[in-house]
Amino acid sequence: MVAGRRARKGELMAGNSQRRGAVRKTGSKKGAVVGSGGKRRRGLEGRGATPPAEMRTKHPAAKRAAAKAKAEAKGRPTGRAAGGRPAGRKTEDGPELVLGRNPVVECLRAGVPATALYVAVGTENDERLTESVQTAADAGISILEVPRTDLDRMSNNGLHQGLALQVPPYRYAHPDDLLDRLRSTAEPALLVALDNISDPRNLGAVIRSVAAFGGHGVLIPQRRSASVTAVAWRTSAGAAARLPVARATNLTRTLKDWANQGIQIVGLDMGGDTTLDEFDGTAPTVIVVGSEGKGLSRLVRENCDSILSIPMAGPVESLNASVAAGVVLAEIARQRRA
Repeated sequence: MVAGRRARKGELMAGNSQRRGAVRKTGSKKGAVVGSGGKRRRGLEGRGATPPAEMRTKHPAAKRAAAKAKAEAKGRPTGRAAGGRPAGRKTEDGPELVLGRNPVVECLRAGVPATALYVAVGTENDERLTESVQTAADAGISILEVPRTDLDRMSNNGLHQGLALQVPPYRYAHPDDLLDRLRSTAEPALLVALDNISDPRNLGAVIRSVAAFGGHGVLIPQRRSASVTAVAWRTSAGAAARLPVARATNLTRTLKDWANQGIQIVGLDMGGDTTLDEFDGTAPTVIVVGSEGKGLSRLVRENCDSILSIPMAGPVESLNASVAAGVVLAEIARQRRA
């Protein structure tokens, strides 16, 4: 009986060994694969030019640029700007990226200063792309062909249509620089200050009007205000390259300083105490323009020598900020020509 048990145990062990150790036979050995079937073709394609160091977030140059911008935003000097003034007296934003074929070609037509034109690899060509590349080449702007994924990462939303234009930050003047420029001329000052203007197109239109009617500069607040972006530059039709734009840390304080130097501060408002027909603009003047909705802020209004209104014959209650500024500037220019 013991022998029978051992026999059965031996059979079970033999059966286990056969199941575990058995080699599965295949019908035939797999032959060699010829070629890669195109799986490695993309790996052999060129990836285009490497983006600038400051555009790559993990590059030391990008970290240095971010640290510099952060230091300047806090008002700490990080060197000296043009004209010998400390660079910490003004805040510079990072480079701007204009996306899309129509915006890019319009900026290039308007002469917006740019440092690089990015073209995605494999982008379908059309008239706008051809004109953009040709205009950039004529202007000496670097043309970089990059993978589409790089443009996706740089634009955050991918709505670039294979084309992007890098515009450097605008170099603002200091408010004192505007008056320094006027001391060298015999003309009475004609400046425009903007209060509560948040649309860069309005800013660009005001810059264009000031340049057209013989003004000497534009003043904007450092915060809660439109800045000179590519949109503002394009709307100004290139006037931003010829007319200085200053940025004040505190608009009310700057207007007070200018008033102490003999310049009349005139605010624009539909409920003003003086009409444009009665106004004498031959003296040194600063026109303060508020937004169509908010108007002038309380502190700015209180520091104006007078509030000017534009008489209108129709039922329109108010004018767009840039249109109102253009009307007043045209009248002052007429008075000074007489």
